[in-house]
Formats: sequence, C-alpha cells, structure tokens
Amino acid sequence: MGTGAKGTEGYGQEADNLIGQYEKMTFADVHRDTRHLLPKSPALILDIGAGTGRDAAYLVSQGYQVTAVEPTPELRHHGMRLHSGVAIEWIDDSLPGLNVLRQNPRRFDAILMTAVLMHLDEGERRTAIASLAPLLADQGVLILSLRYGPVPPGRRMFAVPPSEIIALAKMQRLTLIHHNDREDMKSRPDVSWTYLAFRR
Repeated sequence: MGTGAKGTEGYGQEADNLIGQYEKMTFADVHRDTRHLLPKSPALILDIGAGTGRDAAYLVSQGYQVTAVEPTPELRHHGMRLHSGVAIEWIDDSLPGLNVLRQNPRRFDAILMTAVLMHLDEGERRTAIASLAPLLADQGVLILSLRYGPVPPGRRMFAVPPSEIIALAKMQRLTLIHHNDREDMKSRPDVSWTYLAFRR
C-alpha cells in the first residue's frame, strides 16, 4: 500500500507475493475497531494507499462511492484486474502532496489510510496531514492505522508516535474521536498496530 517514490520502496518488486496476503484479510478483520465510525452509504470514501483494492471493493459492495489512490503501478494494476467488475475509481497519486487529487474539488465523507503514514518521514507526515484535511467534508472522518515492529527488508518505515499524528491533526482542526492499540492480525509477536480516527 504505497505512498510516494520513497514510501513505496519494496512494494513494486513484491507485488505478486503481496496480493495473496492483502486479499486474504477481510475488511471486517482489519477495520473491526473503527468500522462503526464510517458514515452511512452511499457516502463518498477515499482509500489512500489502496493496494490491491480489497477495502475499496468491499466498500463498493456496501453501497459506498469509492476513490482508490495507489501510486505503486504493480499493486494498482493487480487491483484493477482483481476487482475489474467493481465500480472503483482508481487514481495514480501519492502522499505527501496528493497533487492529482487536490486538483479535484470533491470532498469525502471518510478517508481511510491503512498502514500508510509510517512510510513517511516526519516532514512528509506533516505535509500529508495538511494535504488530507481539506479533502474531508464537514463532519467527515479520517481513519488511519500505524504499524510498529521490525522493518521488512527493502522497505522504508518509521516508528510514528500517535501523539505526533494527534498534534498534526489538531493543527488542521481535526478532532480525535478514536484511539486503540491492537495485536498483529498475522499473529507476529513483534508487530503491533495503533488505530486513530479524527472528525472534521
């Protein structure tokens, strides 16, 4: 689930292997702690770092209108193939700037950013949150997750303190509405996750 040129390091080369991993997990499992925060369909949802489109496809099946942003061509193409019959709008864009998306005047009722921000360094994270905030509709929700643990070979990851993201969001007038920590879904003992959600 990519971000920019540096943030997507390692994903293109491993795309074929990652498909099975991504698609095997369900939306309900990945988002079990935050799915209740999603607006009712048919709301507009932006999935940033959409990977193979697993979450986007599920959300469309629930009646949502979904835009999926994925900058890694290999993952995006796999997603478009796997979910070819699903009405997902795919966009080639990347954090921290989201330069393509920000040319579009739409505002989204929810933004999902699953396992993305930890690929960005501190300066990029600051820019990313500032780029995201204007894309949220009034009362819209931003839901994100952060990964902690050993960095897989060939990847670029940082241990991001939740307090940093909460502070950056506050600067953009986003209010924290959810914060929980959880174990890794693949039962890796040295990997854990934090989920955060904010409302505009």
